[in-house]
Amino acid sequence: MIPRTVALSGAVLLLVSGCGLFSSRPGPDEVANDFLTRVANGDLDGAAAATDDPAGARELLGRVREVLKPAGLRTTVDQVRSSGESAVAEAEVRYDWDLGHGHSWGYQAGLGLRREEDDWKVRWAPSVVHPKLGAQQVLGMVEVKPDPAPVLDREGVPLLSPEVVVSVLLDPREAGDLEAVAGSLAAALSPIDAGITPASVVEGASAVPSGQVYQVAALRDADYQTVKPAIYELPGVRFTTQKSLLAPSRTFGSQVLPAVRRFVEEDIAGRSGLRVYTVNATGEEVETLHDVPPQHAEAIRTVLSRSVMTAAEDAVEPVPGAAMLVAVSASTGDLLAVAQNEPADKEGAVALTGQYPPGSTFKVVSAAAALGAGQVTAESPVPCPGRTTIDGRRIVPNDREFDKGTIPLRTAFAVSCNTTFAQLAAGMAPDALTKAADSFGLGVDFGIPAVTTITGSVPPATDVVERAEDGFGQGKVLASPFGMALVAATAASGEVPVPSVLADRETEVDHVPAPPSPAVLEPLRAMMREVVESGSAPQLKPFGDVRGKTGTAQFGDGTNSHGWFIGYRGDVAFATLLLGTNSSGPAVEASARFLGALG
Repeated sequence: MIPRTVALSGAVLLLVSGCGLFSSRPGPDEVANDFLTRVANGDLDGAAAATDDPAGARELLGRVREVLKPAGLRTTVDQVRSSGESAVAEAEVRYDWDLGHGHSWGYQAGLGLRREEDDWKVRWAPSVVHPKLGAQQVLGMVEVKPDPAPVLDREGVPLLSPEVVVSVLLDPREAGDLEAVAGSLAAALSPIDAGITPASVVEGASAVPSGQVYQVAALRDADYQTVKPAIYELPGVRFTTQKSLLAPSRTFGSQVLPAVRRFVEEDIAGRSGLRVYTVNATGEEVETLHDVPPQHAEAIRTVLSRSVMTAAEDAVEPVPGAAMLVAVSASTGDLLAVAQNEPADKEGAVALTGQYPPGSTFKVVSAAAALGAGQVTAESPVPCPGRTTIDGRRIVPNDREFDKGTIPLRTAFAVSCNTTFAQLAAGMAPDALTKAADSFGLGVDFGIPAVTTITGSVPPATDVVERAEDGFGQGKVLASPFGMALVAATAASGEVPVPSVLADRETEVDHVPAPPSPAVLEPLRAMMREVVESGSAPQLKPFGDVRGKTGTAQFGDGTNSHGWFIGYRGDVAFATLLLGTNSSGPAVEASARFLGALG
């Protein structure tokens, strides 16, 4: 409970004469002080007893307290006037209400006192509470909430805007035939939210405590208008409206914008205003006594891009299985887009935190490790047999066991020879791939305000077979699309960019990795271009200077695989992952849709 403060101060002028000067009973000044002290302390029965109409005073004082719900009240008696043997007196007083949340309301009032026999009483009238409060009137107060501030993209385009939301509420006590009402609600609302079924409505309504209502849905106003004719007259169904921040569509930015909204909730709320007014006996508002307008918060700016997000979402939406795409600015790390289709959404924020074998996209890291160690150059001849045995224990195949013989490393990279990179990794130190992955951001922990991310994990491999499998993105190597987008960004920019979502909010980094050397990056970028020019991603040739790497990654019992593409064009680096496609082709096609939409 918030303590209420009471203070009595000010000059008390009492003009008296005659025998009243020597009376031992409380005078008008003392009665006025006692009355106001009890009002301030919440002792309404005691305050009412000090008046000449205890019942009327108690009722009105109680209703005022109920309406204002004060955190505190400070009362002051400024002056009491009486003269001679007069049986009446007048007091000038002040009320200073603490209405909570930083709101206060102060005003002057007057109260009369009357002597009945030897006792002084406050002459009760509504004006004792406020000078403009008339007979048969009470106070009313309403909180005036500001619209939440919008959340903008990097160019000032709204990502989240205040819109009217209609809550559909069901009171099971008034529904009558609950199952029938639930069926009607589900029939109307399930096209908007497939999770609303007759059973879910009945279950939800039956679970609420007695006397409470169940929220069946929260609808955008446009959606509400389409279903209103079917649900408005249903028994037990009620509706409330409020302004909420909404994305352009229900699924837009589904895994990043809700997180941003929760993070900036206090910043966008602004400060509520309030209005105190008088209400007559019929419940009509009469006059405003106190009016504090709401204060709107400033818009929140993100580094996201609505146009890039739209392109990414349109790219993954047609995919029947789970699909996701993350795009970042290679130079700054700004998170430009996080897109998931509906099947991916069912698994959570997997674009940012999901851990999957990266498959052959990890050859960007393996190639960098081999180049950096002086093990090979881009032109070095390397064997690319259809399959190879590592340490006499494991046969590693290429996709469909294609055999290219002996070819330059850059060609082995472009056509994605697993056997080549397995042999290279087998000859590395146990932590060579771990260190190379770190230089591309895999394994780095970023504390990004508003969102949770996991880049990936590349543990050292003392077992040579495991190390060989790691070399082509299998083994124990795991990464998220977010982490692989950073790999592509590092290849483009030359160092791991620090990702962010909110402008002017710094990201914490657990350590700053040493960047790949320019001597490694120059041939690596050329090899990534060759993937598009003559390798495994020719579908991307029409979209400009695209550089990247395809990948398929086996999972489970090894009979199925995910499809990847990571790459960059200009300053936009991205990673595309489609689950269970058994080929990188669909991921390349989704990447083509993405780049085509960007223009």
